[in-house]
Amino acid sequence: MNSVVPGWTHCKVNVIINEQMGARLGQTLITAEKDCIIAGDTETAQIFFYVISGQCTAKTATQTKVLSGGQFLYVPSGHPYRLDQFSESTQIVTFHKVYEKLPGHNHPSVIFGDASTVPGPAFLGDPALRLQVLLPEDLSFDMAVNIFTYDPGGHLPFVETHIMEHGLLYLQGQGVYMLDQEWYPVKKGDAIWMAPYCRQWFTAMGKEPAVYIYYKNVNRFPTTL
Repeated sequence: MNSVVPGWTHCKVNVIINEQMGARLGQTLITAEKDCIIAGDTETAQIFFYVISGQCTAKTATQTKVLSGGQFLYVPSGHPYRLDQFSESTQIVTFHKVYEKLPGHNHPSVIFGDASTVPGPAFLGDPALRLQVLLPEDLSFDMAVNIFTYDPGGHLPFVETHIMEHGLLYLQGQGVYMLDQEWYPVKKGDAIWMAPYCRQWFTAMGKEPAVYIYYKNVNRFPTTL
């Protein structure tokens, strides 16, 4: 169902994941309509905007850029943002996390990026799996957003389990995900929340690569001692 978000007007907003379901992240899907505006201030939570399709103009306190499919904007906590001049039906996925500052490290800066320019090396040496890391692997960041591409028949080399949680959105293709020993067919447009320690494994199926974008929490001590 659609949600009303203050400052986000003339658009459909689907809240896919948030704290009400037990998660510690937010994930939304925005579909722009005529005269759409997405504006606000991040306050305590950082936001990552990824353009799935279409085009818009993104503005921060110091920069203005046009974003189209495959491009993204990271806005750290405590920064204003405004996205406008949307082409109709533009779709954007967002990831949100309350920022945990690490003593001795600077606060992250605004980042504009383009996934097409981000390297996608083989994952664990398997050329059928390619992982693009969209945010710097730096201890000042407490969240990561990556794009994972699987050639048809490609699969994770083992069943994973870990302290990180994930929010995923499928951008292309199809496959089967195993989550806590249950099997789920997934395809373009589907979303998944994986709680911490959820056992997970994926294989791509069909005639085109399977591609998904996903969030995880990183770089912080695993308990609040």
